[in-house]
Amino acid sequence: MNRFTLHILLRVALITATIVLGACLWMQVTPVLGLICAVLLGVELYYLVYYISRINRKLTLFLESIRYGDFSIRFSADNKLGTSFAALNQQFNEVMEAFRQTRAEKEANLKYIDTIIQHISIGVLSFDASGKIELINPAAFRFLGIYRLRYITELKNSHENLSELLLGLASGKKILYQTQNGQQLSIHATAISLQGRAIKLLSIQNIHAELQQKELESWQNLARILRHEIMNSITPIVSLIDTMQEIVDMDIAPIIPAQEAVADLQEALSTIENRSKGIMNFVNAYRDYTTLPAPQFTLISVKTLVNDVYQLLLPALKKAGIGVTLSIQTDVEVHADISQMQMVLINLVKNAMDALEHTENPSISIITNLQGGQLVVISVADNGPGIDEDALDKIFIPFFTTKRTGSGIGLSLSQQIIQLHNGQLKVSSDPGKGSTFLVLLNS
Repeated sequence: MNRFTLHILLRVALITATIVLGACLWMQVTPVLGLICAVLLGVELYYLVYYISRINRKLTLFLESIRYGDFSIRFSADNKLGTSFAALNQQFNEVMEAFRQTRAEKEANLKYIDTIIQHISIGVLSFDASGKIELINPAAFRFLGIYRLRYITELKNSHENLSELLLGLASGKKILYQTQNGQQLSIHATAISLQGRAIKLLSIQNIHAELQQKELESWQNLARILRHEIMNSITPIVSLIDTMQEIVDMDIAPIIPAQEAVADLQEALSTIENRSKGIMNFVNAYRDYTTLPAPQFTLISVKTLVNDVYQLLLPALKKAGIGVTLSIQTDVEVHADISQMQMVLINLVKNAMDALEHTENPSISIITNLQGGQLVVISVADNGPGIDEDALDKIFIPFFTTKRTGSGIGLSLSQQIIQLHNGQLKVSSDPGKGSTFLVLLNS
C-alpha cells in the first residue's frame, strides 16, 4: 500500500469516526458537542477534497505550461506526500525536459537554417498571398539592388514590371530577368503551404557570369577555328612566294633584258609576301586569347596592385600631358594573379590614354573602394569623348575596336582574365564627357 492510498484511508476513517462520534454526542449528550463535531467533519472533508484535487491542479499547471510553451517549471513541492506523488512529479519533469530539448533543437535548427539562408550566394525571397514579404536574404537584396522590402509591389520603384512577373509566376516555373545594371537573373518559383497559408518561395541566381563564360567559350572556339583555317591557307602561300622569288631572282632576271618588268614582278611578290606574313602575325596575335594560362592565385593587396600600375605608367602619363587622380579608399586583400591583374589595369589605363589623344585638359582618375563589405571596385575613368552607344554594346567582343591601330583583343582579353577571377568588368560612358571602366572583385 502506497503512501497516497494510506493518507486517503486515514482521512476517510477519521471522517467516519467524526460522523459516528458527532451522532452519539448529538443524541445522548448535548447538541452543542454534536455541532462541534459537524464543524470538524466539514474541515476534514475540505482537506480531503483539497488533498485529492492537488492532482487536478498539478495536471492543469502541466497542461498550461505545455500550451504556453513555458517549460521552465519543475514539479517537486509535494514529493514528501508519498512515492506516488514523487513518481508523478518525476514523469512530469521528464516530459517537460523532453519538450525543452525538442524546442532547443528546433530553435538551433531554425537558427542554423537562417544562418545558411543569410550567407548563401543564392537569393531567397518568399511572400504570402497578399504580397507581404515573409523572408528575404542579403543576396536577394544585392541582386535586386534594394535595401528594404516589405511588400512585393514595392519592387515597382526600382523594377517596373518585376512585381507583376513574380506574382504571376506559377510554381515550378522559371523566368530570366535582366536588371538595369545588366545582371541576368534566373528566378525560380515554388508554392508551399505554411500552417494553411499559401506562400510563394523564390530562388534568385545571377547567371550573368555563366552566360559570359559560355559566350567566351564560343568566341574562343571561333578564334581557334579561324586561326587554324587561315594559317593552313596562308602558310603554303608564303612558302610558294619564297619559291617564286628564288625563281625570279635566279632564273628569269639574268636572261630577260626588260629589267623593269622583272622589278615589277619582284615588287609584287614582295608585297604579297609582306601582306601574307602580316596576316600570319595578325592571327598569331590572338593566340593569347585562346590559350590564356590559368591564374596563379595569391593573396595580393589592392593598394599595392594599383600603386604598382600607377608608378609604372606615370612617366608615360606625364609625357602625354595627362593629369592623374589616384584615390585608394580601401586596402583589402584579394585572391588574384598579380601579373594578370596588372595586365588588365595597364590595358584600361592605356585605352584611356588613347581616348584622350585629342582632348583638352585630359585627365584620368583611378579609384578603389569597397562596396557591401566584400565587393572590391577598381574604377578607371577618363574625360575623353566617350563611346558611342552602338560601340558600347560591342566593346568586349573579340576583334572589335574603335581605334585605327587597335587589334580588338585588349578588352576581350581583360574581360576573360576578370571572369577567370570570378569578377566582372563593366563599362559606362557618357558621349562627350568620358568613359568609366569598373573592375569588380570579391574580397
